[in-house]
Amino acid sequence: MRVRSSVLLATTVAGVLLVSSCGSSDTGSSSSSSGGSSAAEVGVILPDTKSSARWESFDRPLLQKAFEDAGVKADIQNAQGDASNMQTIADQMLTEGVKVLAIVNLDSDSGAAIEAKAKKQGVQTIDYDRLTLGGSADYYVSFDNTKVGEEQGQGLAQCLGGGDKNIVYLNGSPTDNNAGMFSAGAHSVLDPMTNYKAVAEQSVPDWDNQQAATIFEQMLTQQGGKIDGVLAANDGLGNAAISILAKNGLAGKVPVTGQDATTQGLQNILAKTQCMTVYKPVDQEAKALSDIAIALIKGETPKTTGTTKDATGNRDVKSILLDPQLITRDKVKTVVDAGFVKASELCTGDFAADCTELGIS
Repeated sequence: MRVRSSVLLATTVAGVLLVSSCGSSDTGSSSSSSGGSSAAEVGVILPDTKSSARWESFDRPLLQKAFEDAGVKADIQNAQGDASNMQTIADQMLTEGVKVLAIVNLDSDSGAAIEAKAKKQGVQTIDYDRLTLGGSADYYVSFDNTKVGEEQGQGLAQCLGGGDKNIVYLNGSPTDNNAGMFSAGAHSVLDPMTNYKAVAEQSVPDWDNQQAATIFEQMLTQQGGKIDGVLAANDGLGNAAISILAKNGLAGKVPVTGQDATTQGLQNILAKTQCMTVYKPVDQEAKALSDIAIALIKGETPKTTGTTKDATGNRDVKSILLDPQLITRDKVKTVVDAGFVKASELCTGDFAADCTELGIS
């Protein structure tokens, strides 16, 4: 099995989005808004640049364009994985007079504090991608995160096939409510399959890929190398596991799952070192968020598709929940055709032949 450059650790971003203020696409938290931050009506705070490439590569430009097209001034910033920085950005946005604040929380406690302050000032809030438990968001926009986990479980089972197998779970950050839902969904599929034995499971703090590699290497050592499948919560964690498998001559022999349909994750799938990923059409999620924010700015009642239970706050949050898609090697073309990943970026070097084989151009 070929082990290609995609096996190297890469950063993947899983985060939280706040509609509050428009920021730059670099590693800082400075703003880049339509019309200037002082005039912004909507503030969006993205979580970081490490957990997933999506926040700056997809969410930011999609949201900027949606707000610009609607003539709504927005300020979009990135908290860079720092909860206190997110609080500072939110305070600035509230002081500057945003009418709607959307957050992708870094953890529920800090997110709830931000939303409570916004509520006191009469600013409506939106939880983006991650639900803030115990928060006060007026709306929640995300994917069906339990279904994401179910797709991962189903994908791993398809790749493992029959027979007795030892599997391990690399879960997302313990402070991310979504991570718990991913895990629950995967367990709901895999636990009834009694031929699969979960021999290790651990959450990865802050979705940190380097920590994930360390954690997985310890799992592999503890199991004497006898791991048959890895339920990794996203592509970054999956790639971390693949790097350790490669070091031990096991890459491509042990199925690994993922999520986010990143270029690296898709290349790992082409190389057959990763079993599957979950594609979440971010354009649909960004549109749902912008639609809600724009409606609120215009004094209209946003359209939603249902509610989501916040067990901590004992309340139901009006929501838009979108459907994720399971992507295996024969479906990689779907992600490219949707424009989520460019063929020119995916089909480089050794991967060109794989793309030709699968009709990707």
